[in-house]
Amino acid sequence: MLGLEQERLHRRASEVRDSVFGKTVFVRAVVEISNFCRENCGYCAMRRDNRGLNRYRLSAREIFDELMVSLPGCVTDINIQAGEDPVAVREIAIPLLEELKSKTGLGLSVCLGTLQARDYSALQAAGAGYYVMKIETGNSAHYRFVDAPGALEERLESIRLLAESGWMVSSGFVLGLPGQTGEILDETVALLESLPLAGCSVSPFIPGEDTPFSGHQAESLDRVLNAVAELRVRMPRRIIPAVSAMSLAGEGGYAGALRAGANLATVNLTPDRARADYQIYKRERHIMTAGRIRSEIEAAGCSPSSTSIHDWLRTRQSQDESHPTPGLRL
Repeated sequence: MLGLEQERLHRRASEVRDSVFGKTVFVRAVVEISNFCRENCGYCAMRRDNRGLNRYRLSAREIFDELMVSLPGCVTDINIQAGEDPVAVREIAIPLLEELKSKTGLGLSVCLGTLQARDYSALQAAGAGYYVMKIETGNSAHYRFVDAPGALEERLESIRLLAESGWMVSSGFVLGLPGQTGEILDETVALLESLPLAGCSVSPFIPGEDTPFSGHQAESLDRVLNAVAELRVRMPRRIIPAVSAMSLAGEGGYAGALRAGANLATVNLTPDRARADYQIYKRERHIMTAGRIRSEIEAAGCSPSSTSIHDWLRTRQSQDESHPTPGLRL
């Protein structure tokens, strides 16, 4: 979908976003605490079989001290992220969350993969309230083909358990994964729409340099921006992020996602010495700094939110927006 039809879709999506959230964008910071990973995803360069990657774990005290010095004023939320690394959950994420909870008023979210129920409870008790757990694809056979983490059914069980336990949950998919068909795409979006989610994302497939899919074609920026707009129209009250990979997909991709209805931007505050080794796609990363974020939000005609995701969802998001819709038009 291009031209006038695309413009109309993006305009409609931004109007839907504005009617629910206003012309504001949540700004969170992400800290990538560890790049150890027990999974072997075919599309991710942090996969356990990538022996050429320098593995690291940061310390909770080191991260907290640096955050207190470098945290931009526009940030209302912190996201703690890692590969699937239970050691980092116990030794870094939990003490860091406890410190952040006791000494800041920030909304706290985590993206730490599939864990045991006791780990979810410990993270929640430490202060986190928003869990990011992407499914990547909603078709079980395709999930196995791309070697996504564990099994799709296990992932879905965890999402439902988290939601039932009081977590606000965000999930999402990758557009353009090898082997993805139109039918699989529609199945994926319908599944995400049916889940008890507070947020939903779409990321463009970017071939990782050290992955089995390194030679596969990258997804186009137009298709991923159209997917953002479709998600917003279909899921009006969900948090939909602009992701850094959109800038890799094409020039102006980040602001384009905000203009197409996204309402979350993320500042990367991982220490410089570790960033290059958090290698989801390429070693040369497009890092979203606070300056870049402010510029992209302004370019989209929006302003940073003064309210955290956690507070907004707790006070305003109560209705169920799931409803039958036609297939995704890209």
